[in-house]
Amino acid sequence: MDEFNYVVNRIGTSSVKWDMTKKLFGDENVLPMWVADMDFPSPKPVIDALIKRVEHGIFGYTFPSSETKRIIKKWIYKRHGWDISPSYIEFSTGVVKALSSAICAFTEEGDHIVIQPPVYYPFFDMVSLNNRVVVENRLILNNGQYEIDFQDLEQKLMDKKVKMLLLCNPQNPSGRVWTKEELTKIGELCLKYDVMVISDEIHSDLMLFDFKHTPFASIDHRFAENSITCIAPSKTFNLPGLQAAVIIIPNRNIRQTFTQFEKKQGSFSLNTLGITAMEAAYQYGEKWLENLLIYLEENVKLLEEFIQNEIPQLKVIRPQSTYLVWIDCRNLNKSEKELKDLLLNKGKLALELGSKYGKNGEGFVRMNIACPRKTLEDGLNRLKKAFT
Repeated sequence: MDEFNYVVNRIGTSSVKWDMTKKLFGDENVLPMWVADMDFPSPKPVIDALIKRVEHGIFGYTFPSSETKRIIKKWIYKRHGWDISPSYIEFSTGVVKALSSAICAFTEEGDHIVIQPPVYYPFFDMVSLNNRVVVENRLILNNGQYEIDFQDLEQKLMDKKVKMLLLCNPQNPSGRVWTKEELTKIGELCLKYDVMVISDEIHSDLMLFDFKHTPFASIDHRFAENSITCIAPSKTFNLPGLQAAVIIIPNRNIRQTFTQFEKKQGSFSLNTLGITAMEAAYQYGEKWLENLLIYLEENVKLLEEFIQNEIPQLKVIRPQSTYLVWIDCRNLNKSEKELKDLLLNKGKLALELGSKYGKNGEGFVRMNIACPRKTLEDGLNRLKKAFT
């Protein structure tokens, strides 16, 4: 685990997380633990593959080959038991880009799209910026974990203006892993009311504490025919800067419509190094990932113990997946503005405020714990300084 304890200086690398702190937070001396990228080097096989490709010296137009798809198919089956055809696989420069393309390709301006806050904030943006209407099926916090309000969901889906549901599976920011039973209910309701499902499963490889990911489309062929699944190696192997995502579309007509829209937008292929990294990560990165998950679980436990002992007025929503921890600060009785001021000016700590994820996220903060233990301990002490 020594590879995860090593602190890498990222300042001066044009890092959004580290080099934009002053621009984003007004102070270059805050510790950034907000955006979802890890402070760990990517797996050595990935780095070695990139070096070898760079040393080749020619960077002409490239494309993901049939071998790329074979590697992805094998990874998905091994990790999640979902046996897909390579023909289902398309590519995009990112999951958010794919969400936007799906929204534009399969809905019209003015159509309604259901999301489930508190949820990854680009869900809001991709709907509203494309002139569609956000419909909120708000999650319910019950006994320290979020649940789906299925009665409300059905009421929202039966509205004929609703054409699509954006599913976050696993859930960000809470780290909730939806069960097969929950996903089945969602799938049946969406079929009943003719609502298409776009499933963002970018965190699906980051399962903690023996939880298992269920790909939405793997449950029932009818769900597969009514959905698009988005994954990427970016969160799993810390490769977001290489911008390579996998879009899985079993329905041939949907797949053709999606790819035609991407072509209309001028999308051609992935960049050379993104393809190289993706292949190496999915082919040789599994051992590194298993060690990472053990390290992340220990970081979660450290955070939970520290907050219980040092800042007991806060409550930790234990993540079942991801390296993002959702922390309930409502017992402090502070406004969002006050929380932000205490974190930045007193604690010198940059976290994501919960309001970014929807109105029912107010009073929470999201903390990225994918960092060396020394950095996490520094962040926790800053959190204590801010709130005590």
